[in-house]
This record gives sequence, C-alpha cells and structure tokens, in this order.
Amino acid sequence: MQKPFLILAPLLAAPLAGCISFSPKPPPELLTLTSAAALPVGETQKSNSSSTITIGIPAAAQELASNRVPVRSGGTAVAYVKDAQWVEPPSRLFARLLADTITAQTGRVVLSYRQSRLDPGAQLTGELRAFGIDEETSEAVVTYDASLMRGADPVFEKRRFEARAPVAKIDSDNVGPALNQAANKVAAEVAEWVGK
Repeated sequence: MQKPFLILAPLLAAPLAGCISFSPKPPPELLTLTSAAALPVGETQKSNSSSTITIGIPAAAQELASNRVPVRSGGTAVAYVKDAQWVEPPSRLFARLLADTITAQTGRVVLSYRQSRLDPGAQLTGELRAFGIDEETSEAVVTYDASLMRGADPVFEKRRFEARAPVAKIDSDNVGPALNQAANKVAAEVAEWVGK
C-alpha cells in the first residue's frame, strides 16, 4: 500500500517546484557606496611615520541589518523601497567608506583589529542610527553616533553626526545616490573630527 504513494509523491510535488521560492528574486542592480575622497594609488603608508586608527563596523538596529533600504513615515512606520537592495549590509559599506575618507583626508593608516593589537592607535566605533529615507521630507538620512578613543588611555569622545540629501523620487533609481551623498558628508565630518 505504501509503494504507490512513494511513486506518486514526487510526481505531485513536481508541478509545485516552479511555484515555490525560498528567497526573493534579486533586483537587476545592487546599490553600493563610493567614496568622494580620492585615495592615493601606489602610495605606501607606514604606521611608524603616520598616526593609526582602527575602525569598527558600526552596530545597527534590526531595520538596518538587512540589505534593503528603509523608508520611515509618520515617525513609527517602516517600509522598504521596492527593488532597492545594498550589495552588503549598510554598516559594512559605511565602515569601508569611513576608512577610505579618513585615509584620504587625514593620512592616517587604517588598521585591522588584528594589526591594532601590535599598534594600539586610535579606535573609532559607533552605531548607525539611521541609513534610509524620510518620507515626510523626501530626504536620505544618515545618522552615526561615533565613539573615539584617541590613544592608549581609556578616554572616549562621543559625537553624533547627521547628514541629509534630497531625494527627487523614492524609488530604486534615486535612493542610492542620495544616501551615498549623505554618507560621504558624514564620513567627511567624522574624518575632520578624528584629525591627524
């Protein structure tokens, strides 16, 4: 009695295979951040002649933990822009943007955590509080709460940075450039704060 069922089960499931998807279809293009600060190509940096800094990947709320672009409306509602998706989580993209901008603006050598064990320079950590679109103002908003320890002494400086950029239309074509502009403005302000 069980043998006919075993034969029929795969046959019955076959038509459903084309209807079931366990992950959403990726959009035709993925978003990323590009640094507005030009990095020197071919230039060697040395930690014994330049100040060093370690940049941590910012902590982020759950709404920013995915690769989607959040839209806040009414202060408490969160939706996501259709077909707009980052190539990797925004906190990682932003950390890389900070590293490029700080290197270009200050000349500091950005170290990995493993390298910083041998060269305890400055440490920059923080939390990405906003990295999305404000529907009411039609603006891209980037808010970063930074924490900086400048040397071996455990003295922390904290500062909030925020930048906004206008969004012509809240869609997948317009949100990426606006967020890139706002993120670069925040990164430039952080680099100026960090200094040389």
